[in-house]
Amino acid sequence: MTQLWSFPGGIHPAENKHQSTNGPIRSAGLPERLVLPLQQHIGEPAEPVVQPGDQVLKGQKIADVTAGMGVPVHAPTSGTIVSIERLPVPHPSGMADWCIVLEPDGDDAWCELRPIADYHSLDREAVLDRIRDAGISGMGGAGFPTNIKLRPPRDRNVSTLILNGAECEPYITADDMAMRERANEVQKGLKIMAWILRPERCVVAIEDNKPEAIEAMRKATEGTQTEVVVIPTQYPSGGEKQLIQILTGMEVPSGGIPADIGVMCQNVGTAIAVSRAIYRGEPLISRVTTVTGAGVSEPGNFDALIGTPIRHLLTLAGFDKSRINRLILGGPMMGYTLEDTAVPVVKTTNCVIAATESELPTPPPEQPCIRCGMCAEVCPMELLPQQLFWHAKAQDFDRAEHLNLFDCIECGACSYVCPSSIPLVQYYRYAKGEIRTQRAEQLKADRARERFEARQARLEREQEEKELRRKERARAAAEAQQKKKAEAEQAVADGDAKDERSAKAAMVQQALERKKASTATPAPEKPDTGDLEKQLDQARSKLETMEGMLEEARAAEADNVEKLERAVAKNVDRVKRAEQALAEARNSTAGAAEGESPTDGQQPRAPEAPTTAPAEVPDLDALQKQLDQARDKLDKMTGMLADEREADGDNVEKFERAVAKNEVRVQRAEEALAEARKQLATETGE
Repeated sequence: MTQLWSFPGGIHPAENKHQSTNGPIRSAGLPERLVLPLQQHIGEPAEPVVQPGDQVLKGQKIADVTAGMGVPVHAPTSGTIVSIERLPVPHPSGMADWCIVLEPDGDDAWCELRPIADYHSLDREAVLDRIRDAGISGMGGAGFPTNIKLRPPRDRNVSTLILNGAECEPYITADDMAMRERANEVQKGLKIMAWILRPERCVVAIEDNKPEAIEAMRKATEGTQTEVVVIPTQYPSGGEKQLIQILTGMEVPSGGIPADIGVMCQNVGTAIAVSRAIYRGEPLISRVTTVTGAGVSEPGNFDALIGTPIRHLLTLAGFDKSRINRLILGGPMMGYTLEDTAVPVVKTTNCVIAATESELPTPPPEQPCIRCGMCAEVCPMELLPQQLFWHAKAQDFDRAEHLNLFDCIECGACSYVCPSSIPLVQYYRYAKGEIRTQRAEQLKADRARERFEARQARLEREQEEKELRRKERARAAAEAQQKKKAEAEQAVADGDAKDERSAKAAMVQQALERKKASTATPAPEKPDTGDLEKQLDQARSKLETMEGMLEEARAAEADNVEKLERAVAKNVDRVKRAEQALAEARNSTAGAAEGESPTDGQQPRAPEAPTTAPAEVPDLDALQKQLDQARDKLDKMTGMLADEREADGDNVEKFERAVAKNEVRVQRAEEALAEARKQLATETGE
């Protein structure tokens, strides 16, 4: 005899289970259309892998979870995908969510299945993957993905595997009838899960108010090491933590999971789904659902396809809308009022209650708490429901959480015994929802802060890299400018030397020609103007080159502007001398052509020395313009220097040098203008 323990609190509400156990499980058949929510499990919602208009087969995958925790959704029958839209789904708030709408074609044609004859030949990961691909999630609670639950942390060794067949909540008989009629499948699924976990002990726990299910499971497990343990009927003995305490005497730590103490619980319906996924290759596309209450004439259990509208099940059970007070999805203790019968059956739907006013009367108005303490006496988690209620109502969520609010399993025992008709569980659910929302917002804010800090670090890093590249470009530009300056100076030096040599050679040549002309016969040779024209062209070309270099240096504010200005002045002088020499040669040639040769017997006259060219009149307007330009440039450089100093920039020294150079240029322009005015006054006698 297996030793049993007890758990604190608990109640004994009216069971009302006999109404739905008078007949076998019935098939719900094919409705006009199936509505398949994309999220029927804890974790990330599935994403559609089909499009409206696609033809699908029974068992074909129509949605999958590509990232995160979750399981896929399969087509419960063959047909056409009509739409993918937001529709009402089973939820206490009556919310809408994304659903795939499938219109059956009536053929009920299966896709290709892949059953496993001997799963022992595979490794455990392959079997877990097959369970995941079958879309199996917990069918007795919140819908936790079964493949993840069967893969506990590596540092957790599961020694006890419990199959929960207690089904303690009133009205619900889905697991009871499943164990009666499908005990062999339950045993096969339990055996597969035991092979994955390798526990020391396997237990099937059933309340003592289900004698037919107990007998069927004992017969199915005969000759195996699985224990069928009968536990007392008490609500909520089917709660995971309470059932573990009954069978092992151990308590799951606050905030922990059963695997922390070496225990794991699975549901009867989950075991059947695992058996079919491995031995038949079938995904989870249907489940047993109880339809009961005085509002239906033929209560019972239906094998309903996932996605079947609740309205369809109520019709099969003989629903009389005029008799009901309210519809409840789930049990009377933990279920919630159903506002829309179009919502579909999902993987966690186990019961629909069509209750009359006499069955489940409308709760009376909430009254002030009288502090009787009855809620604390029946709480199976040994919490303080009264204080949790105060803090939740005052929105003091921190204190409520400090009192282990999240250990509440929302069994409803406290609300059931409250003489003031306070809906305590609703307050707890509200507080939990607000805390989860705050946590999500805090997590979102933390992630936003991390992204902002990462962005700032990236911007600073990019700014540093940009500054390094700027300095590198500045250094390269300075080196290039220095090289260009050196080349320009060398070119000026080479040009000056070359021009100087050319000028000296021309002077020597002219002297020789004059000497030759003085000793020549009375008929002198005609002067050669071709060389002089060539020299003039060279001088003009050199002048143009120097002027171009001077303009470029001025535009770049180079340091060799003054040197290039002197070179330009020299070349201007050379052009003038070449023009004068060419003019004299042409005059001499013209005189010879007119017969101005010396008489016979007379010596030729020596060429007259060129008269001194009259001094050019200074251009005061041009000098004044140069002075104004120099002053404007100085003002501009001074302003840029002031801005750079105010911004504490890196170019202060550079602008200081530029200002100093422009001050020198202004001074020279002023001196040149003053000298020109003085010269003009002297020539005019003023």
